[in-house]
Amino acid sequence: MSTGAIIAIIVVVVLVVAAAVFLLMPQMRSQRLRRRFGPEYDHAVSNNGDRRAAEKELTDRERRHSEYDLHPIPPENREKYRAEWNRVQERFVDEPVESVAQADRLVNVVVADLGYPSEGYDRQLADLSVRHAHTVEHYRTAHDTHVRQDASTDDLRTALISYRKVFEDLLDHGVDGRHTKHNKTEAVQRG
Repeated sequence: MSTGAIIAIIVVVVLVVAAAVFLLMPQMRSQRLRRRFGPEYDHAVSNNGDRRAAEKELTDRERRHSEYDLHPIPPENREKYRAEWNRVQERFVDEPVESVAQADRLVNVVVADLGYPSEGYDRQLADLSVRHAHTVEHYRTAHDTHVRQDASTDDLRTALISYRKVFEDLLDHGVDGRHTKHNKTEAVQRG
């Protein structure tokens, strides 16, 4: 086989591999984002009406999130927040609207303590979706009920339960998406 033929074969192989990589990259990116964001991926696609626009938004969220100075909540603050949460729940029977409002404020305090900026609900929701993708739908549902004027007591109860899921996820998973050893013990004790 001549040198020219070998070079031609190498060029063809390189072009085929390059084309395959070029064609597979968007699919691989989509799969990575779908794994990372879970149900939030579908929500973003639905909201944007276009997969590419949604994926760009999710990628922008990741980039922005990587610039934050996030840090774990100190154990003493974690305990203080848990005690405050218990007071919020106890208050629900007598004052459900105020209890849900307090739950919303407490979640915002915990988010700020983790190091997330507090630039408004929509931005906060987007930022949290990077590490807490499976909980942001609870946050969205709870917040939507909180701002409604006509929420029933059952709606408020559901909102409080949703806020609790967000609250526990933030405390238990902190900024790294994993339970700490201390938190695993607490989770076992809570049953």
